[in-house]
Amino acid sequence: MLKPCVRLIVISQLLLLSTQYNRKLDNYTSAILPDLPPEHLKRFLNTFPKIRSECEQIKECQNILKTFNNISQVQGNEISSAVKEGQEGGLCWGHEINCTRELRFQTPSCSGDHTGWVQSKEAQINTFYYQADFGYIQQQINELLLMCEPKFLTDSSLECNKYLKFCRGRNLLFDFRNLAERAERIRYHMDVLNEGGIKGYCRFNKSLLTEELSHMGALQSWSPELRNFVEADESIIKNETMCDMVISTPTFLMKIDATYNMYHHFCDFFNLFATLFVNQTHPSAFDLNTQVIIWETYPYDSPFAVTFKAFSKNPVWTLDQVKGQRICFRNVVLPLLPRMIFGLYYNTPLIQGCEKSGLFRAFSEFILHRLRIPFHPPRRKIRITFLARRTKYRRVLNEDELIAQLASHEEYIVKRISFERGLNFLEQLTITRNTDILIGVHGAGLTHLLFLPDWAGVFELYNCEDPNCYRDLARLRGVHYITWEKRHLVYPQDEGHHPEGGAHAKFTNYSFDGKEFARLVSKLANYVRNHKNYKEFINNASPPPREPKDKEEL
Repeated sequence: MLKPCVRLIVISQLLLLSTQYNRKLDNYTSAILPDLPPEHLKRFLNTFPKIRSECEQIKECQNILKTFNNISQVQGNEISSAVKEGQEGGLCWGHEINCTRELRFQTPSCSGDHTGWVQSKEAQINTFYYQADFGYIQQQINELLLMCEPKFLTDSSLECNKYLKFCRGRNLLFDFRNLAERAERIRYHMDVLNEGGIKGYCRFNKSLLTEELSHMGALQSWSPELRNFVEADESIIKNETMCDMVISTPTFLMKIDATYNMYHHFCDFFNLFATLFVNQTHPSAFDLNTQVIIWETYPYDSPFAVTFKAFSKNPVWTLDQVKGQRICFRNVVLPLLPRMIFGLYYNTPLIQGCEKSGLFRAFSEFILHRLRIPFHPPRRKIRITFLARRTKYRRVLNEDELIAQLASHEEYIVKRISFERGLNFLEQLTITRNTDILIGVHGAGLTHLLFLPDWAGVFELYNCEDPNCYRDLARLRGVHYITWEKRHLVYPQDEGHHPEGGAHAKFTNYSFDGKEFARLVSKLANYVRNHKNYKEFINNASPPPREPKDKEEL
């Protein structure tokens, strides 16, 4: 076994290696490699072996490939058993044909009871995999149908899956001229386009598209828009006089949910990430030279806007930039939507007893990597982040008492954070990525659990009679979840008053029993300490010198 000082040197060297890896990727992604975490890049190169061959001819590019495993480990990411056994040449995500369970990104854990959903443990695992993992991606791909077939290679085309949840097209014309005449702002409208508002020079199978129009909701499908598709009389690519603007950059048209609510807006980002896999037919699938156009005329504004930089290096547009014009797209994608029926992760019907979706873990790693969020290895003391709400409702009335109780525990490092004030989103993610236990009352801030380390736990102090929301999100991400257990030891300020009338648990504030709170935190801390990934870090590094307290650290 390595001596403590040697272990510390090894960890320091690997952290430096991780930084160097990111810098090298910054130099080579535009030319050869996409900007992906190591475990993701391995699978990308297996999908596109020609890119691997090109990379192997360049010394610096080859050096990047040699650093994969060490970097994955030092960043706190899971390394699959196939990698450890030297089977990297067959690694896959899970949605590909002939991708075996041993080689896919991750297999769900289903240690709990399925409560009668299925007949066997194997069926339980498979059900979860197709509901919420790369099996879901496989289903979207398998459903794809050619709605408008090109007559020649350079003509238009349109492919969509069932209920028009996802579509992609080439050389399509979108007519936004009518928007210039509309006085009202556009958001969640289903009449953005007039009849004939989308055109393609291809053999249009109208009856096939009409069969899929049943999910006619603004955020449920692309039916409100595609019902206006018509076949063009002449080639769009050959007659660009039909177009007021030609956009050659691959474009995502996005219908998005509430931009100031992290839970809902990250449903947009997650589905955009899932769309990258559904659309992965070319090595450019993960390129940053894309254009995002938000399907509304309101100016796009969100505290989470920086997240779009994980998908595009170009400024986000809205329909304001294209209204009054006929826009011809060389390549356009209509992504999976935030409120699809049986979609992800809003409205996901999850089988009981399962957790750890590889698709959600991949999303977490992708965002943290592309936004260059720093990772700090865990310490022997458990790092606790307490989310302090500064809103009208769901505040913790005895917050100071609970925080003081945690701060008095010598095995905890405690931060009290209000994400509503003073911290930009990248700073928030840096805190979350380096948190072992996240604590907060029911609210959108708990969506940060998506970016916790694999060994972390989340303590939803009180679920406000909405028991599934963050419990299921924690299951999907694969982090441990607990909530308040003894109802008689939580004390609401009053019955709660919904703005539209009647009592409601989300519209009041709460106090919590201090001893019971300490017991539940201790229970969660024991889970973290016994997690194999956490123990590997602690066993392979000596205690760091005491760092100066952050202003929020208690």
